[in-house]
Formats: sequence, C-alpha cells, structure tokens
Amino acid sequence: MKLSIIIVNYNVTRLLRNCLLSIRKYTEEESYEVIVIDNASTDASWGDLIPEFPEVHFISSAHNEGFAIANNKAIKTASGDYVLLLNPDTELEGSYMKDILDFADSKADFGCLGVRMHDAEGNFLPESKRSVPDMFNSFEKLFTNFKRSNSKSYYRSDIDEYAVEEVDVITGAFLLIRREVYEKTGGLDESYFMYGEDIDLCYTLLRNGYKNYYYGKASLLHHKGESTVKDEVYLDRFYGAMQIFIDKYYRKSKPMQYSFLKAGLKLRHKIEKIKLK
Repeated sequence: MKLSIIIVNYNVTRLLRNCLLSIRKYTEEESYEVIVIDNASTDASWGDLIPEFPEVHFISSAHNEGFAIANNKAIKTASGDYVLLLNPDTELEGSYMKDILDFADSKADFGCLGVRMHDAEGNFLPESKRSVPDMFNSFEKLFTNFKRSNSKSYYRSDIDEYAVEEVDVITGAFLLIRREVYEKTGGLDESYFMYGEDIDLCYTLLRNGYKNYYYGKASLLHHKGESTVKDEVYLDRFYGAMQIFIDKYYRKSKPMQYSFLKAGLKLRHKIEKIKLK
C-alpha cells in the first residue's frame, strides 16, 4: 500500500461526500486506502455514505477528542508508506498524486508536503505556504493587513504560488508525510484540540532535520470557512492553540519573544471577541 488518506469528519457530510468523490476520480490508478474517522458528529447523516463508498474504511468515535487525537487514532490503522492528512472540506483537482509521491520518494530528507490551495471563488489561500511563527512575522500576521509581495513573512509571499520550494510550514488541510517519519517524530501533538497542530508538526520535522515542501504544481479546492462556526469557542481554540505553541517552544528558550507573542495573542484575542458582539 503506497498511500493512506486520513480524513477527520465532523458534521460536514455534504462536503465529505464531494471530497470522497474527488479522491475516487483522481486517484483511481494509485495503490491507496481511505480512512474516514467521524469525530462524534451530532449529525448522523455521514453514515449514509458508508454504502455509497464501500472502498472507504469508516471509523466512529464515541467522543470528539479533537483533530490531533482523531488523526493519530486513524493512522494507527493505516498501512500506507505515506499518509495524507486531508480535510473533508477539500476536493482534489487533478491526477497529480503519483507526481507528488514520486517527488517525495526522490527526497531522502522528506518531511512533509502541501499543495496550492484556493477557495470556491478561485482566490489563492496564503496559508498554503508559511513560516514558523516568530516575534516579527507574528506581529505582521496579528496586527497588519498588508502583504508584501517579496517578503519572507508569515505567509511566504516571496515564493510564487505555482512554484515548488522548501518552506517551513504547510497546512494540515493537505499534509503528505511518510508514515514512518510521522510515527518516529510522534505524530500530531494531542495537546492541541484544533488548530496549530499542523504548525507544530512541521516545526518538529524541521527540528529533526527533515525538509518540508510546498508543491505549487498541484491545486486543491478548500471550502474554507464552510465547516467552521466563527464564535467564541472557535476563538478560544484558535488563540489557545497559538498559546500552546509558544509555551512549548519559546517560554524557556526565547523569553523575550515569548513575552511579546503572549501579549500580542492576548490583545488580538480580545479584539476578535469584541468584534463578535
């Protein structure tokens, strides 16, 4: 088995169905398996997909323990040389999986790989290629709206969206990694309930001598936002995830950056909560 595609579902049956149809359409010539783990959806309609997709292995979780735990649980059942973490609100847009896997095979130090993502209106999603958060690029991300065209900032705008380049961080919406490397480096950190675990994994890979890649030759439709309710729970989880990251990596080793980032996150979190009212 060359590839195991892992999808965590939560109340997005319609989007999940489209995602599975795109996999069936564009990976038919590959040796692969699909594992869908439902994270205790309150909408049971995902079960209607089981007879429609008999080739898919469906797992039902009794409790929603978060994105990281669900992925790690599903990957324990996987048999592919590579695992692809894939959001249920995405759709493949071409038969590029073999090219991506061949590219990964050619890199002895391969860590993980992400592709060029766009939304339903065709707008490029800058989180497709990112830097590890630090004091400077985090300030730009949190408190400014400008995007410099040739900037090695949080969003790597110095890299063309169609390029193939090394980057620090790619998104967990489409994250390809060798299963052996995933297991060796500990997989997704289960301290994160949702958000931030992809940044942590990418940074862990870099710290262990692996290289991460952005593969702009392949595109992915990401229905960004359609599966997320932007409420106070979302804000608490999002900014809480960023706090976990800086606590883990900056509190002891980079105290000045830690203090700055902690204050910035707290302020931005308050601003976003005010906007909800």
